[in-house]
Amino acid sequence: MIRAALIGALVLVVAGAHLAAGSDLALPRMVALFLGAEPLAFADVQFTHAALPRLVMALLCGAALGLAGSLFQQLTQNPLAAPLTLGAASGAWLALVVATLLFPALAAAHGEWVAFAGAATAFGLVVAISGLRGLTGMSAVLAGMAVNLLFGAIAATIVLLQSPYFGHLFIWGAGDLGQSGWDKGLWLALRLLPLLALSLLLTRGLALLRTGAEGAEARGLSLLPFLAVAAGLALGLTALAVAAVGLIGFIGLVAPNLARFAGARLPRAELLASMGLGAGLLLATDLLALFANHLTRDLVPSGAVAALVGAPALIWLMRRRLGVGDQAVFRLPPGPARVPRLAWLGLVLAGLAFTLAALTLGRTEDGWQALWPTALTFDLRWPRVLGAAAAGLAMALSGVVLQRLIRNPLASPDILGMTAGATVALVGTAIIGGGSIHEVGAGIAILGSLLVLLLLLGLGRRHGYAPTVLALTGIALAALLDALVKVALAAGSQDSYAILGWLGGSTYRVTEAEAGQLLLAALLGLGLVLVLRRWLTLLSAGDDMALARGLSLRLARPVCLTLAAALAALVTSWLGPVAFVGLLAPHAAVMLGARRVAAQALMAGGIGVVLMVGSDWLGRMALHPMQLPAGTVASVLGGSYFLYLLVRRRVL
Repeated sequence: MIRAALIGALVLVVAGAHLAAGSDLALPRMVALFLGAEPLAFADVQFTHAALPRLVMALLCGAALGLAGSLFQQLTQNPLAAPLTLGAASGAWLALVVATLLFPALAAAHGEWVAFAGAATAFGLVVAISGLRGLTGMSAVLAGMAVNLLFGAIAATIVLLQSPYFGHLFIWGAGDLGQSGWDKGLWLALRLLPLLALSLLLTRGLALLRTGAEGAEARGLSLLPFLAVAAGLALGLTALAVAAVGLIGFIGLVAPNLARFAGARLPRAELLASMGLGAGLLLATDLLALFANHLTRDLVPSGAVAALVGAPALIWLMRRRLGVGDQAVFRLPPGPARVPRLAWLGLVLAGLAFTLAALTLGRTEDGWQALWPTALTFDLRWPRVLGAAAAGLAMALSGVVLQRLIRNPLASPDILGMTAGATVALVGTAIIGGGSIHEVGAGIAILGSLLVLLLLLGLGRRHGYAPTVLALTGIALAALLDALVKVALAAGSQDSYAILGWLGGSTYRVTEAEAGQLLLAALLGLGLVLVLRRWLTLLSAGDDMALARGLSLRLARPVCLTLAAALAALVTSWLGPVAFVGLLAPHAAVMLGARRVAAQALMAGGIGVVLMVGSDWLGRMALHPMQLPAGTVASVLGGSYFLYLLVRRRVL
């Protein structure tokens, strides 16, 4: 009772501050309007049709996300499970984006069902990748973030192709709680209240789950039907929140953990406390967004503020919950013991074929033509081809290093935050300085990536550099990047569209000098990986093995991480963020038989080259005369294939 009263009091205090920030009316007039007085002035109408509905929407969505997070965490017994980390939120978002483009009437009339289908698809992918048992550990979280990356890349591609006609998706995708009446709030309440009531009926089954799957079944619980119903309710709550206000992350992650921290031990108590804390957290987050709106001329989306607040909360939870031994064993994906000669030959031929196609094969007004380019066309094409090849090589090498260090085949520069750090530095410098993002420079990108590295090392030291600690730190920083970018896109200016195009990883602006410099850096990185192959082999075998063989972990780990961060930052500075190349190429190399570091680096580098050169050519030709960024095409193709491999092989 005391805990519930305290949560209720805190919510009331935040609600009062929220109304004060959203309206200029005096308190007596607010009370009068709340009790039914007739609005007489514009300020009265603004209070009754904007400020109050916004407050109610924040309470409803916060309660829904908090309850969804509690259901996910109690089902999986995983304190890091949430709509965001299990991919459900991004699945709902992508489904609504696609439906808005292809079936706008369906999206408008039945958006909640469209969002539910997307959330269920994304969650199903995560379950297929990690398995039901894997939902209790980090494999599900990393798989969920991989799904987030893929779905985010697809959604960004759609928005890029349709901009500026999809400008409203910038704000909606960033989480907008602004209201202009009570229609949306009533729509959400009528659908949300039955789900809330049904969720509270699951408390006995959730209590039995705490005894384990076998213990729950022994006590009469029909396990699979119960899991399906509970997961369906969590997905439905997530879909309703996304359909109502867009993407708002971390509320479903933080609220249940705070509920347990506050003393909620029984399932029903945790569900109710998570609802109350979720409502209060989102209301407080929206209050910060309102303050930011007063200080700036541009709209600051509530979802972006939630990420800026929630990412540090994720790091804090990680430091409290995770142990040193998490994911301590490196497991290579299945594959032959050695790379067949035919595979090496095929890789070389594929590289030559894609390079030749990128230079000579294209579409014109008269259809497809295969002609050796003129001098002018050749001068325009070869820097793009060389830049794409160098980027693919560098990102693949960065992925090889990180997968060996983190001892997890889902590690990559984009998941661990290396690319995020470089992107945050570049975008932040361009926005604050007012210049073009293409003119910021590689030094700023490397600085941002190294700052992420310092945070990784700082947090990792306390936990003995547990792979889970490093991975989740990168995930949190990637969320910070996403929040910052959405703030920029929500402004709707021409700079926003320029940043959006750059975020796709385009080779369009790569000059001859930049392509040559990037190739030189990538080749230098390849040489360093080959020189450090013994270090990487020992690090991937475990800290005890490395120490027993005389390796200095204090020297080896920072050096290797610095190399990975620098390679990712250089690519980001010249092309923009490139996702999934550093994830897919090392994994595919091992599946082809490259199980030693040297062979994996060479094979992964070749795969990265082929993937990026092919993506650059396909991006130029697929929708001629429109062009797609190479990084976006690589993310969609590589991410789709990578998820297919994970579903088929269950490498985690």
